Amino acid sequence: MTDLGGQYGVWRRGVDADPQFAAAVEELGYRSLWLGAVTVDDLDRSHELLAATTGLIVATGIVNIWTIRPDVAAAWFHRSHAAYPGRAVLGIGTGHREAQGDQAATPYQALVAYVGALRSAGVPADRIVIAALGPRALKLSRDEAGGTHPYLTTPEHTRAAREIVGPDRLVVTEQHVKLGDDPAENRRAGREALTFYLKLTNYRNSWLRQGFTEADLAGGGSDALVDGLVAQGSAAAVAERLRAHLKAGADQVVIQALGEDPIGDLTALADELG
Repeated sequence: MTDLGGQYGVWRRGVDADPQFAAAVEELGYRSLWLGAVTVDDLDRSHELLAATTGLIVATGIVNIWTIRPDVAAAWFHRSHAAYPGRAVLGIGTGHREAQGDQAATPYQALVAYVGALRSAGVPADRIVIAALGPRALKLSRDEAGGTHPYLTTPEHTRAAREIVGPDRLVVTEQHVKLGDDPAENRRAGREALTFYLKLTNYRNSWLRQGFTEADLAGGGSDALVDGLVAQGSAAAVAERLRAHLKAGADQVVIQALGEDPIGDLTALADELG
């Protein structure tokens, strides 16, 4: 199993991650930086993030299998691993049918083929993680990859994912967080962050499997949905949620800070997490 170096990392959209941000993340003690909504340009620029840091793992969270060819993803991994051994992880996923159209009609089969193409291109299985939400993709993460990178889930999902993938595969859970002492503002920001995902069938199905109801998914999301998916409040309260994922079986929790000062929020959390 790939060693991610510690229990906490950071999630950031690839377009918003620059060398200064990466260096600050590493200085705070976080062990990885996961790049979301990755484009080919983001892959190219990621080498600047590796160069700006000394040990930070840079991971894709995720490469969309419909928009980046497997040979391109494999070439990124090999180039990164050659220059910075052990510091690249290739996270992949199927994206959303609503965004991809008819080409995404058979996402599981496409995901299996993509993993096979990566393996044929020499990417080690233990450096591949799959953005798996449902049982079938989680089993694929166990059988053909190094583990899973769930997004917008609860500690209960983390526990279920661990049970499926077993003890020898990674579970790297993303967690939205909103620090602040105004509950109404925290929920407003959390609900805004969920707006896009509430339109997507794969996330809606995932949340229903996690115990939320259709009523929770209506009207922009219930308070219970927002509170369940977005850790809010003081640094101590948010840290408790992060630790809940670890207790449920996560190897690492990667933090997506929703506030206007992500480095400030990550600093407060680093102090709380020790």
